[in-house]
Amino acid sequence: MSDDKTSTATLEPTTAAGTGVVGPTGIGATGSRAAGSGAPGATGPGNADALSAAKESLEDYTLRFAPRSYRKWSAGVVATSALGGIAYLADFSIGANIGIAYGTVNAIFGIIVAAVIIFATGFPLAYYAARYNIDLDLITRGSGFGYYGSVVTNIIFATFTFIFFALEGSIMAQGLQLGLGIPQWIGYAVSTIIIIPLVIYGMKTLATLQVWTTPLWLLLMVVPVGYLLLSHPESIDAFFAFTGASGEGGPNMASVMLAAGVCLSLMAQIAEQIDYLRFMPPKTAENKGAWWRAVILAGPGWVIFGAIKQIIGLFIAIYLIAKLDPAAASSANEPVHQFLGVYEEMMPAWLAMTLAVVLVVISQIKINVTNAYSGSLAWTNSFTRITKTYPGRMVFVVVNLVIALILMESNMFEFLNTILGFYANCAMAWVVTVASDIAINKYLLKISPKVPEFRRGMLYAVNPVGFVSMLVSAGVSIAVFFGAFGAAVQPFSPIFAVGLALVLPPVLALLTKGRYYLRRTDDGIDLPMFDADGNPSDAKLLCHVTGIEFERPDMLRSAQDRPDGEPQYISSLALSTDKSGELVLPAQK
Repeated sequence: MSDDKTSTATLEPTTAAGTGVVGPTGIGATGSRAAGSGAPGATGPGNADALSAAKESLEDYTLRFAPRSYRKWSAGVVATSALGGIAYLADFSIGANIGIAYGTVNAIFGIIVAAVIIFATGFPLAYYAARYNIDLDLITRGSGFGYYGSVVTNIIFATFTFIFFALEGSIMAQGLQLGLGIPQWIGYAVSTIIIIPLVIYGMKTLATLQVWTTPLWLLLMVVPVGYLLLSHPESIDAFFAFTGASGEGGPNMASVMLAAGVCLSLMAQIAEQIDYLRFMPPKTAENKGAWWRAVILAGPGWVIFGAIKQIIGLFIAIYLIAKLDPAAASSANEPVHQFLGVYEEMMPAWLAMTLAVVLVVISQIKINVTNAYSGSLAWTNSFTRITKTYPGRMVFVVVNLVIALILMESNMFEFLNTILGFYANCAMAWVVTVASDIAINKYLLKISPKVPEFRRGMLYAVNPVGFVSMLVSAGVSIAVFFGAFGAAVQPFSPIFAVGLALVLPPVLALLTKGRYYLRRTDDGIDLPMFDADGNPSDAKLLCHVTGIEFERPDMLRSAQDRPDGEPQYISSLALSTDKSGELVLPAQK
């Protein structure tokens, strides 16, 4: 874990006299006037919003690149932390729901189809996050959306976090009601309130929580499933013979795609994985094996574990239905009932109930700290970009959780398939569009700049390549989902979302000749952006607005030079809160 001494030191505003950071011209880059003096909109030692964001960013880096000085975790710790965030029990509910609706065979095929799509589209995103140490919003900006164009995708992601927070909170409330007799409406509030203190301190607290709770979570989940397979081998035959409400014994393409559509709602989970992967250490010759394993397993590889959990959830649900009676289907999709039913086969009822509740509570906390954390980043980033005002991340922790609580109290669990099926169209349109731009436009066509750009002033406000592609693919697939093109086509909305989002970015990039990707190609700084290993440079420059040193990838030349004509530098963080616009470099012709 990082002790953050280096990072904390940078919080003190630095004047011209005490620094020795070498600038592009060989002169001290911090040899400017006292920090912030004369900067438009600056007050005291620097812009208040920029300073506020910079201080809080020691623990979350809400608006910017994650600097090397903070990234002290090993690849293994980062991967474990990221995978700890997929401890959610919603997969068990999703698997049970689609299996009960469409039968085992169709559900499994649907799960596999969704997993392949999620893995393929998640790989380029995870690589970019780990290699360049930026979150998915920053990747999205430079992958066809533009500086403001990616705001809409941030809202899509924030929606994902509160939908799944509500889903996991509902599962915890079910456990508290079953085990402790707590009314569900109180359980919803409890599952929400306990998360708040855990997300205040960001990555350091989350990494510790995930690493220490993962072994117990694995034990509580894996042991009962192994016991069931060994002690009741006949349940395997019953599992594959289950036809569900549809009564279809064999594969049916429409049912497979309906099942896949529900599973594809989880596509936005890659953004939460990336919120951890951006803290990966630099990739070097010495650690490249561990680095790649961590990126693949904790990035797109999360869906492998997710698919396994979905199949397990379906397996246990079918066992309960066969063991008890068909009426058990009413609660067989609730994870607390699933695991309680298996635990009761293994041990006394009181111990079974205790362990079932413990599993539900641990799982809910592990995922919902991530949902609350990632959601607050998304809301804060969007709000700050639009208003140029930084309200503090904790404001949006509360906003996100209030929305989730309203969903829980509205009993969204009863409409799970419909909610997730609809949301999947938006998530697929966004993620596949970004993946298409990276894989096709950046690497195959070489129209999109290969190095991701996220800084204000370097990007156009909106790039039609990604922005229009996402809107069209989401709009068409949602129309299909609601039956606008007929009942025969309705189940295939995921194909429309994925297909259009894959094809449109290269088409639009060719039509626009890539002219809307970069407003500038030169950020005005002569220092190299990357070190000898291709990792973002850790050289530091002083931001003349905040008086804080930032690493090279965060910095640009300011449009305001010193009185003597020497250049000054400004961080992307300060630019994001600059209301005047006078510090933004002009567009290059």
